[in-house]
Amino acid sequence: MEQSSAWDRAMKAFAEDKRFWSPPHFEIRRMEIAAYICPVENRRVGNPQPENVVAAFSHYLGVSGKTTTDGLLYANSRVRIGDIIDGTSFTLMVGERPPSTDERFGWWYAGVGQQLDGSADSHMSVLEVNRTFRAPTCPPGPYRFSRGNATNDCDMFHFWSLHAGGAHFLFADGSVRFLTYTGESIMPALATRAGQEVVEVQ
Repeated sequence: MEQSSAWDRAMKAFAEDKRFWSPPHFEIRRMEIAAYICPVENRRVGNPQPENVVAAFSHYLGVSGKTTTDGLLYANSRVRIGDIIDGTSFTLMVGERPPSTDERFGWWYAGVGQQLDGSADSHMSVLEVNRTFRAPTCPPGPYRFSRGNATNDCDMFHFWSLHAGGAHFLFADGSVRFLTYTGESIMPALATRAGQEVVEVQ
């Protein structure tokens, strides 16, 4: 990502204090990374309440799989290219999702997630379920790739974008494709690294 300065500052902050809410992390947490921002999204930095912390967002999350660990990016992932037996051009790695309505999910830095695992914050499955106490009025799920609304708390549990008709996804081969919501049925197959499903991506 050519962000060696941000990486070095983060490593120094964590060496000083592992608690991301402590002072060494304040300036890094609010630092905007242009590559993580969708051009049509207005929310770039938030101030979640009642915590009153300033945090810059990422509008892109890693795809953890059909479930929580059968894809590429998830907490403590060690997936290698050779592990992607479905083929890199048929395996999702990153997808779009705007920050949550309350601005607690979608930080680029120190994404705690639903249960201290980063889920729905820095990465998410394509069949994500609601496991957080912060969304008590949302159904348990699973949630699927579909249209969303920035004012709907429950839309934090699925991939979507402010673009009309679908969202952008980065595949493991480095290609970026715009997938329409009509292709929701093939998302679970695209999200796994070794499911051996046969899918066709338009």
